[in-house]
Amino acid sequence: MAPLKFYYFPASPPCRGALLAIRYLKLDVEMISLNLREKEQLKPEFLKVNPTHSVPTLDDNGFVLWESRAISQYLVATRAPGSSLYPDDPKKRAIVDARLYLDAYVQATARLIFYCIHTLGEKTIAHDKKLRLYQLLDSMETIMEGQKYVAGDEISLADLAFLASFSTLLYAGANVEKYKNIQAWYKRCENVPGYQENDQAARAYGDFLKGLLGITGTWD
Repeated sequence: MAPLKFYYFPASPPCRGALLAIRYLKLDVEMISLNLREKEQLKPEFLKVNPTHSVPTLDDNGFVLWESRAISQYLVATRAPGSSLYPDDPKKRAIVDARLYLDAYVQATARLIFYCIHTLGEKTIAHDKKLRLYQLLDSMETIMEGQKYVAGDEISLADLAFLASFSTLLYAGANVEKYKNIQAWYKRCENVPGYQENDQAARAYGDFLKGLLGITGTWD
């Protein structure tokens, strides 16, 4: 079987979330990096693969799929059915889905903050945007009280998605000191396959954003 083709941008949290699923499942994959800052996603050869020019994009022997969570769910369904990453049990799966949706809100809120920094050139982060982000992290902190992972006591796709999100926020300067449950979970994730790869990319992106803001510490 031909290896999977995975089109991605290393700085992107959604790309890294899907990549963590690939690493966790130990899949044979051809990595194709696209530099979004250089508009490589708009090249004709990639538009033939994905006319919406979004990453991550997966090509599984001609079956093309984009959206990071859909990619991760598809990979479990086709390569590791029954895995605790995305359980077959309807109730357990519903909890994983709910946490994936919460992480999607975290990523969307962070994306707006980052867009204002790297595209609009803003040097400060609006209070309302920070407030919304911290409210979402408050929710995740509450959810994780008394459990090891985001969706319970077994690692799931929700952990991999949130690992990509949280590491980016941490290195970009979000003040996460009060989130003791999340910090304990983050430490617990150090043994997750692909952790170091994600960490290096998140740190590089965070340093890039901090450089644009002209800070070395946290936002507040």
